[in-house]
Amino acid sequence: MIDIRVLEMLVCPLTKTRLTLSADGTELISVAAHLAFPIRDGVPMLSIDEAREIDPEDMGQHRV
Repeated sequence: MIDIRVLEMLVCPLTKTRLTLSADGTELISVAAHLAFPIRDGVPMLSIDEAREIDPEDMGQHRV
């Protein structure tokens, strides 16, 4: 799990907008870029190459 204080400091590397934590806590979501960045062993992988695209219809499943 990622510390909420750390989450508040992180931004999307593409859009520079705030990230949100996925409902299951395994990814950081960039709503603006429609990308999900994995969290591995508590470390966010904020590389565009590591990200997966998210369908805009699925965005409602994510929390701040």
